[in-house]
Amino acid sequence: MKRFKWLLTVLILLLIIGACSNSSDDKAKNDEANGTAEEAESVYPITPNLDDLDPDDPKTEAILYGEEVFNETNVVMPEHVGNELSCQSCHADGGLSVSSSLVGVAADYPQYRPRENVTFTLEDRVNGCMIRSMNGEMMDYDSKEMRGLIAYMTYLSEGYEIGTAERPWKAPSNKDEIPEPNITAGEELFEKKNCLTCHGSDGSGTGANSGPALWGDNSFNDGAGLGRLTKMTGYIQNNMPIGDEYDLSDQEAVDLAAFILSQDRPVFSGHDEDFPEMENPPSDIINEERRKAIQEGTFDWSEIEAVKVAE
Repeated sequence: MKRFKWLLTVLILLLIIGACSNSSDDKAKNDEANGTAEEAESVYPITPNLDDLDPDDPKTEAILYGEEVFNETNVVMPEHVGNELSCQSCHADGGLSVSSSLVGVAADYPQYRPRENVTFTLEDRVNGCMIRSMNGEMMDYDSKEMRGLIAYMTYLSEGYEIGTAERPWKAPSNKDEIPEPNITAGEELFEKKNCLTCHGSDGSGTGANSGPALWGDNSFNDGAGLGRLTKMTGYIQNNMPIGDEYDLSDQEAVDLAAFILSQDRPVFSGHDEDFPEMENPPSDIINEERRKAIQEGTFDWSEIEAVKVAE
């Protein structure tokens, strides 16, 4: 009897230690995420103020129009946007938010893009968003809208040298390693964390800037960057819930990301042309075939290199 009590005591202690260890691991991950956020905010540069623009400067009109296009893309140019999103749907506060900052973005280009196997200009990058995130059509490079967007983003990048390797104030969105997702838990979190308040219970959203569509016809297509599980996980952790950014654990963020990406959305027609020169292209793209497998519960998460499958 004494031996049984001793064994029971040891088992209880092991369970407590294990629980504390898991709690410590989660806390460490959250602290690391918060540290990243605080570090980004601590070096965040002083950004240009549109109120300081000289009304007599001929560039001012283009910059202000570019801001309008950025904030109300689907309204200003519906013929090019195939959903109900704006540039600001992903890059909050006109591109000034820390987690999705566009401050200094013009200094990143020209930039080689392995996805397209082409050296991109900033105009190319904008058009990449148009056909993927906006599920729409490319703009003419000489159009008023393109010139305005480039003028606006260049204005946000004044003082930064072309070829700048990094922008330390931009919180990284990619996750090198993520836990195995739990779709059921993600669906529960979608309600528990009040995501539906802004994005709707059916994911259709409440407005391009107030609560963009997360799935369905009015959301981004599966060729967009956020169609990758690692990027969506990082984006959610950096941006949501509003006011409590970085509070979600890796597990919570990936559960939400997997749930959102498991929902039907527009299909990008150019998947077969992406990453033509890469022997091992990113393994975390959630395309139509994978969505169906996830919905049926047959998808093997170990196919995604970054997923640390539970043993």
